[in-house]
Amino acid sequence: MNKATEPVFDHRDVVRNLPEKPGVYRMLDAGGTVLYVGKARRLKRRVASYFTRATRGNRIDAMVRQIRDIEITVTHTEAEALILENNLIKQHSPRYNVLLRDDKSYPFIVLSDHSDFPRLGFYRGSRRKGGRYFGPFPSATAVRNTLSHLQKVFPVRQCEDTFFRNRSRPCLQYQIERCTAPCVGYISPEDYARDVQHAVKFLEGRSGEVIDELATAMESAAEALDFEKAARLRDRISSLRQIQERQYISGEKGDLDVVACVSQGRQACVQVFYIRGGQNLGNRSYFPRIPDDTDENEVLTAFLARYYLGRQAPREILVNGDVPEQHLLEEALSRESGMQVSIRQRVRSERRRWLDMAVTNARAALAARMASQAGMQQRYEELQQALGLQALPARIECFDISHTAGEATVASCVVFDGEGARKSDYRRFNIRDVTAGDDYAAMRQALERRYRRLREGEGQLPDLLLIDGGKGQLAQATEVLEELQVTGVEIVGIAKGPDRRPGEETLFRAGHDEVVILPPDSPALHLLQQIRDEAHRFAITGHRARRDKTRRTSRLEDVAGLGPKRRQILLRQFGGLRGIARAGVEDLASIKGISADLAQRIYDTFHDDGAPP
Repeated sequence: MNKATEPVFDHRDVVRNLPEKPGVYRMLDAGGTVLYVGKARRLKRRVASYFTRATRGNRIDAMVRQIRDIEITVTHTEAEALILENNLIKQHSPRYNVLLRDDKSYPFIVLSDHSDFPRLGFYRGSRRKGGRYFGPFPSATAVRNTLSHLQKVFPVRQCEDTFFRNRSRPCLQYQIERCTAPCVGYISPEDYARDVQHAVKFLEGRSGEVIDELATAMESAAEALDFEKAARLRDRISSLRQIQERQYISGEKGDLDVVACVSQGRQACVQVFYIRGGQNLGNRSYFPRIPDDTDENEVLTAFLARYYLGRQAPREILVNGDVPEQHLLEEALSRESGMQVSIRQRVRSERRRWLDMAVTNARAALAARMASQAGMQQRYEELQQALGLQALPARIECFDISHTAGEATVASCVVFDGEGARKSDYRRFNIRDVTAGDDYAAMRQALERRYRRLREGEGQLPDLLLIDGGKGQLAQATEVLEELQVTGVEIVGIAKGPDRRPGEETLFRAGHDEVVILPPDSPALHLLQQIRDEAHRFAITGHRARRDKTRRTSRLEDVAGLGPKRRQILLRQFGGLRGIARAGVEDLASIKGISADLAQRIYDTFHDDGAPP
């Protein structure tokens, strides 16, 4: 249907039938795509306001012109509407809403509920399992650094339960004094519980109590002339004081987040500092996608809803701007968190200093991002000129193949746009049913699978397709796109030089006989190298994971009637799979629990097809 025959949306019929109740509304375009999700105290009044020209801006005008339908969901309260709005925005990612791009679950430290010897470990995901959780932390690195510090001061085990249960002697962590070897009974449950208690107090921000207890124990050890134990306790106290100096925040004892938002043009940065138990767990920058004509307070309000609804919020959130409908947001957060959550803007003394620091960090992060994007823009312009492209490529996809002598072949597809790597669009393809080591066939299969899906509407086609390889790989890409009738995509192959050194790459363009060789200092070449190297990294990571998974699967698991205990006995007796493969039927049958029939089946598994173990 063209624009001339497309039916005009009559909002009056829709608005006339809307209730004066709280709820959520969704604006849809002609294709049924959600343009915008909003919540309202009175649905009828709020939706009608979009069609009153006096209250509209450029962004609203652009959206209203595209509306072809409106869907609503009535809720009991406005707080319920806010929670539903947040869930729908995460689900649909509407174009005209403020979107938080990095919305993954955040990592915690978890103390397991093991009865005698609980473990401290890294955890990310739903907190439905047993145990006690500390955090959230701004990143996995912050969790691992904290765990490393804890292990030096409080030697609580961090190994997985499967590893812990199967130890017959202490591991390396005991040798370097990072664990007390509870797996083999080198420490009593009572002494271990004391270390756990100290670690918990530290994570709760009560490190001063821990230092006092350790100092008392050190004095007692010295009075008992146990100078070795006193020295160990002294070293623990010293390490704990160093950690405390790095993390302690003067005047703060509880849990709070410091959130600051700054914007410039169509770019915005939100900086979050995480304070838990009086300790600074670190900070993180977020760059939400914002529509035109969105001010900082709108971004801040949308961020708070997108970020905190659905996860545990701290009791207090300090912000650098006004939050419209603040009481409503506090009500929704308090309901979800099971405690009173307060949002505060006007703070003094130490808290003001931390809020100012968050603003400073947000401005610096936004400036760095905009500078990086300006450099990226220059690279794209240089690439357009170097390759003679008719338009600036807005989206580039690059493919690479990785395998080890044909084993576990994996193809990668990475995506770059004007802001850099778009990791949410990355894809991997496990290559099957091709001759081992046939890179051409592997490339062809990956391209067919990728662009058949895109041709069917499952995603966005690139402006430029980059292939890691020469004329052969380029020919495969050209044939695949021709067969799928994909047009308008420039195809370029990037081949390494004779010595495979960076800066000597040769570029091949589909439909052009001449090759392109860019100077080593060309920004366009640097962009292509960055994309090619990222595709290689992504491919080899997937290949190694697939290869390791295959190699971890023992051929003994294919033997009917051979359980895990007897597999372990065989591996121990023969020193591994190669020893089992070299053993005869009689040797295998001599092992306790292995009958003659079972020995024959084991022997046949390794010799019938002539395959290596």
